Amino acid sequence: MAQRVIEIFRLRLFVFAMAAISLFLTASAKAENQPSSKELQPQAMECTGLYALKQIDPNLTGFGVKFALLCRSITYIDGMPQNDYQPNTEHNCFRDRQLTFMDQGDLPAGISPHATAICSILFGEDPNAFDPQLGQFHYQGTTPEAKADIYEFWHFLINNVFHNSPPDADILTASIGNHFEDWWTRGIQSLAEHHGLIVVAGIGNGSDVYDPPLYPGAGANVIGVGVVDPVNTENLATELANFSLAYPDHSSFGPTTEGRCKPDIVAPGNLLAADANDPDLYEPTGSWSSFATPLVAGTIGLLVQKAKEDPNLSPALSPEGGNCVIKAILMNSATKLPYWHKGLLTKEDDHFAPLDYIQGAGMLNATDAYKHLIAGPNNPDQQNGSSTIGWDLNRLQEKLTQENIYPLILKSPAGHLITATLVWNKHYDSVYPFEPNPEMDADLRLELWAIDPNNPKNDYLLDYSDSRVDNVEHIYALADPNFTNYEIVVSYSNSEETDQTPPPIQRYGLAWNASLKQNKDNIGWYDLNADGVVNKSDIAVWIANYSESYKSPKSNLIGDIDADGEFDMDDLQLLTNHLNDHAEWYD
Repeated sequence: MAQRVIEIFRLRLFVFAMAAISLFLTASAKAENQPSSKELQPQAMECTGLYALKQIDPNLTGFGVKFALLCRSITYIDGMPQNDYQPNTEHNCFRDRQLTFMDQGDLPAGISPHATAICSILFGEDPNAFDPQLGQFHYQGTTPEAKADIYEFWHFLINNVFHNSPPDADILTASIGNHFEDWWTRGIQSLAEHHGLIVVAGIGNGSDVYDPPLYPGAGANVIGVGVVDPVNTENLATELANFSLAYPDHSSFGPTTEGRCKPDIVAPGNLLAADANDPDLYEPTGSWSSFATPLVAGTIGLLVQKAKEDPNLSPALSPEGGNCVIKAILMNSATKLPYWHKGLLTKEDDHFAPLDYIQGAGMLNATDAYKHLIAGPNNPDQQNGSSTIGWDLNRLQEKLTQENIYPLILKSPAGHLITATLVWNKHYDSVYPFEPNPEMDADLRLELWAIDPNNPKNDYLLDYSDSRVDNVEHIYALADPNFTNYEIVVSYSNSEETDQTPPPIQRYGLAWNASLKQNKDNIGWYDLNADGVVNKSDIAVWIANYSESYKSPKSNLIGDIDADGEFDMDDLQLLTNHLNDHAEWYD
């Protein structure tokens, strides 16, 4: 207790000192630079590597890919949807788009601004777009040549989910959600499991709007998407091009009521999108998970297109677990943002919470996801350790295959991080009300071993992920500079807490990569309010989070700058060491 009083006294003295220092700090200036003419929009696609990916492979347009979009009507009368769920196809960006509408047909269809924005992010193309603040730009969505069936929500539930009938599509995406699991959210899980459907859904908009992780995004077999905030500036061009962190205020976070980690991945949510009321106008969407979701879904669309074009990649599209491969690739390639850590803030790496409760596996990285995919499948029989990046669709089978081992050789292990992600589907009935089948579920484990080929006695377990409830396992571990040889091991969990007999067969998707450690000198560690400069405001944010961490130890708070698992004076000292640092976009 005495030590705690001393620390609080020291903190107060430090705060007064910082207040004095703050008098000398320069007031924030706003970036004035305008983007060049014909700049591509939305710029969030630049941030997540989508435009770079299209430069690597210009043929990636979504051609040959089909989406199913689940859109809710805006207006209900006596509980009945009034069919105002469609995008405004008169907007310039939808010229010649291949969009089909699916509803009951009882009422004339109406326009939804929400659907208009989402569809423009996915399918829009307008080379002659203009905005008074941005000048001329080329508007290009993620998959402008893809086809899409756009479903009114209740129509889809009645005609597809209730009958366990998958849509004629490669990807189902939904920017809607429910606070609680229901028959239809379980039905969507069942579609993913039984038909291999790739499902992407927004996770919710955070504590400011009282959103817990929303279903179906919070479901086990769905790719749940959280939102990364834009930087804090009044300059529109800067705000649309630069992003900071996923904040619990604005992006819903785990664990779910079942104790699983969510989201799976995060992406920018503030994008320039088509305005439903003017065919020439584009407006920022605001930072919502609804608009982060089509960025992720569109990236998957490009991966699906590539896998369709290359027969060697076809296992990633298998109806028997291919959706697990795509999910594993997407998560394994994600970029860790500042403050990423597993589970709650603790001194120990959490082996039982595979993901960060706010960031999931990290922020969407479309270019690295593509590199994972084209590295091709490598099963244990083919894998010789020479490929430091790859994936596999495989299975464990009780009494026949208790584990699969993937060797990995790093010629220069120093400074390398090894990332591995394991994904499998949970099981559900295929008939209403689609109850879970826990007796069919497997509990898998992911291990990373350092191997001494000359002396097996020196082998040791470098890291492992063994959640009791998740159907995702994720390892993000620094390689041992003394070891060049490693093994990634997929097995049934040997947890003593369960007496469950493994099911006869469990299919899974696995992705892995070894890459140089990211540079930690990112201003996001210190610019806590994302206004582009480190100053007294950031100190105030840190102090508020520090105080809250004692009131609510399970809060997901930002401020552990040295990443040692706790808030303390060392973090505050690091913050003050960076006073007056500026972001690249700040002028």
